[in-house]
Amino acid sequence: MNEKDLTSIDELLMFLEGSHPIAFSICGTKHEYYKWIQYTLVKFQYLKLKRQDKGVVIRYLMKISGYSRQQLTRLIRQYSKTGTIKVRHATVRGFKRRYTNGDIQLLASMDARHDTPSGHAVKKLCERAYELFNQSEYQNLASISVAHLYNLRKSTSYIRQRRTFTKTRPKASMIGERRKPQPNGQPGYIRIDTVHQGDQDKQKGVYHINAVDEVTQFEFICTVEKISEHYFMPGIEYLLDAFPFTIKGFHADNGSEYINNKVAKLLQKLLVDFTKSRPRKSTDNGLAETKNGSVIRKVFGYGHIHQRWAPQINDFNKQYLSLYVNYHRPCFFPKTIEDPKGKLRKIYNYEDMTTPYEKLKSLTRAEQYLKPGVTFEILDAIAYEMTDNEAADRLQAARQHLFKTIYERNEKRA
Repeated sequence: MNEKDLTSIDELLMFLEGSHPIAFSICGTKHEYYKWIQYTLVKFQYLKLKRQDKGVVIRYLMKISGYSRQQLTRLIRQYSKTGTIKVRHATVRGFKRRYTNGDIQLLASMDARHDTPSGHAVKKLCERAYELFNQSEYQNLASISVAHLYNLRKSTSYIRQRRTFTKTRPKASMIGERRKPQPNGQPGYIRIDTVHQGDQDKQKGVYHINAVDEVTQFEFICTVEKISEHYFMPGIEYLLDAFPFTIKGFHADNGSEYINNKVAKLLQKLLVDFTKSRPRKSTDNGLAETKNGSVIRKVFGYGHIHQRWAPQINDFNKQYLSLYVNYHRPCFFPKTIEDPKGKLRKIYNYEDMTTPYEKLKSLTRAEQYLKPGVTFEILDAIAYEMTDNEAADRLQAARQHLFKTIYERNEKRA
């Protein structure tokens, strides 16, 4: 049976019921399909048919063309309005992109500068770049949502641009009071911990002493060759002197490098309250532990660094790292709320994210906490001498130079 043999509705019905074999088919472009459908509608005078007969024609068109009933209904509606069926080309190219490849490159550069912090921290840095430092190229990213920021990190444009631990052994001692410190919103209560930079060939690496203020999150790091008294005590004295405000509390875990008579005498001389972590209370020194991972491990990694490089690393900490983390790196600051069950919980609001220095300035009567001779005019000059990105670039360049020096000289020694 040929298509030309089908001239009436009854013959179409017989064909659909399968009483005649089919000897024709349609192939080609969409334009040819539409042309054949229009020819069929004209041939059977579709617009003059009864409703029942129209259904037969539609079933016939569905069987031959393979189109769905909904699609054929749209094409027949076009035919009834215009008398023809034409291919309609799309006039809209979809949604307009809000964040361009240039924005994604800025995001990738921002992550590279700041060692890929959390999405909230990157958003805050973009806001500061645009609003505080007038860097107009960050206008789009300043208004991005944190969720979409992570989407951009997964994009192809973004992707194209872009060891061992030693636990401190506890030692029973009567030195220090075993309790959690209560700063009551006042700066000067520091948490301190030690980070070991790996072992290699039975040789110890350098040690980082990390001190963090609980209220403002001001942080200073001192790198020493060993944790013996000869190296450790000058490091602790430097850290206590580095903070711009008076130190009132000193909290450590139960490592013997802190729980000893030398440290206790130093703190007693300075009238500093000495506390240590309680057993089975991992959050007592949680702030320092968190900063170990988010700052020290991101900057220095986990690989072994020989002890002889401690002085160079310590100079890097003083000149570049301390400036960046205290004046240019945004941090979350928790708020404690009471839930309906009466339990105290901490929440982290994006609106409360800021740098440690700005947190210090926001405290009520903040001037009273500063050390003699230290003023906010002096600290402002340090904080706003450069933008966040310039400080991050300076840090990255100094770190690359430091590690290049370390590994080149290590290769020469080998």
